[in-house]
Order: sequence, then structure tokens, then C-alpha cells
Amino acid sequence: MTIIVLFLAVVSSIAAWWLWHQGLTSKPWLEEGVIGDARAPGMSTTSPSKVGLGVFLVVASTLFMLLISAYAMRMPARDWLPLPIPKMLWLTTGLLVLSSIALQSALMAARRGSLAGVRGGLVAGGVSALAFLFGQLVAWRQLSTEGFLLAANVANAFFYLMTALHGLHVSGGLVALGRTGAKVWSDDQFELPEITASVELCAIYWHFLLFVWLILFALLMGWGSDFLEICRQVFADP
Repeated sequence: MTIIVLFLAVVSSIAAWWLWHQGLTSKPWLEEGVIGDARAPGMSTTSPSKVGLGVFLVVASTLFMLLISAYAMRMPARDWLPLPIPKMLWLTTGLLVLSSIALQSALMAARRGSLAGVRGGLVAGGVSALAFLFGQLVAWRQLSTEGFLLAANVANAFFYLMTALHGLHVSGGLVALGRTGAKVWSDDQFELPEITASVELCAIYWHFLLFVWLILFALLMGWGSDFLEICRQVFADP
């Protein structure tokens, strides 16, 4: 439990720093000066949407880390029987990498003012993400066909839970990506700053999804066992 408490303390510190950096702890009604210029000196001009995304990522990170901690604590049990990882997960990992690269490309195109580049990046990122989800379902189907069902073993349950939770976050990201795409393909006047901000939020979220998935993938493949063992020894309760 020590490592979990330590992680939560670190996450809380990061969240507090983020909120302070965005100026959410300031009291503009106590500031002297022109009313229209209520921003305190040195306060970040980050949009509320980016602040909201940052807070959400902190919460999501906490959720995933608690799940990973539970996974690590459950692994040494005698009834833990690791299931074979489908080769499809290698392909889906590559697809998510491509999706993240495509969103970063769309962001760079938006900053250059290239509408065609933004559209191409969004399409490539969305298609790759959809293919990632489809590949995850294929992997689930393969495991269930081979008899590795959800209730058959604790390790199976963790596999389905972690991949499903991550897939749910990808699905939510696709909704946001669709809204951004609707703005880009809208018949209204193309407003570059607004589109750039939307694409940037999508890119940040996609990089987060990729980072989380790489950790989960390494854990499921068994590569993180040695690291987890070191953590258990370092942070073991006396």
C-alpha cells in the first residue's frame, strides 16, 4: 500500500502545481487595476479547455495506476495463471502509434495554417484508432475462442478489464476527434486559432492514450515483472 500512497501524493502534487500554474488559485477580485485586466502578473493564458483536459488526465492517470497497482499486488498469488498474449496486440500497438503520429502531424499542419494537412491528419488518426479498437475486439474473440474467458481466472479478468478501460478512453477520444473534424469540414468560415486549439487537445489526449497503452502492453507481456518486483522490495511495508 505504501507505493500507492506515494503515487497518489505525487499525483496530487502535480495537480496542485498545474492548477496554480493556470491561475485557478488566484483571487482576481482582490487585484487592483483595470477591471478588464483581471489576470494576475505571470498567470498562464491557457484556455479552460486545456485546464479541464489536464485535470481529467490526472484523474485518468490515477485510475490506471490504481489498477496497475492492484495487478501487481495480485500477480504473486498462487491462482494467478497468465494468459497467452495474442499477436494481434502487436499490430494494435503499431496502429495506436500511427494514430498518435497522425494527430501530431495534424497539429503541426494547423500551426502552419494548412487545412489539407489538418484534414489528412485527422482522418489518418481516426481510422488508425478505429482499427486499433477493432483489433482489440479480434484479440478478445481469439482468447474467448481458445477458452480464456473472463471468469476463468483472475489474470484473464485483469486483461479484459485493463484493455476494456483503455478502449473506453479511446472511444471517448474518437467522439472528441469527431467534433473537431466537424469543425474542420464545416461550411462556416475556417477559424485557424479555434481549430488549432481543438487539434492540440486531441493530440495531447492521443499521446496520453499511447503512453498508457505502452505501459499496459509491457505489463501484460510480462516485461514489467522485474520492475514491479523492485518496487515491491523498495516500498515494502516494514
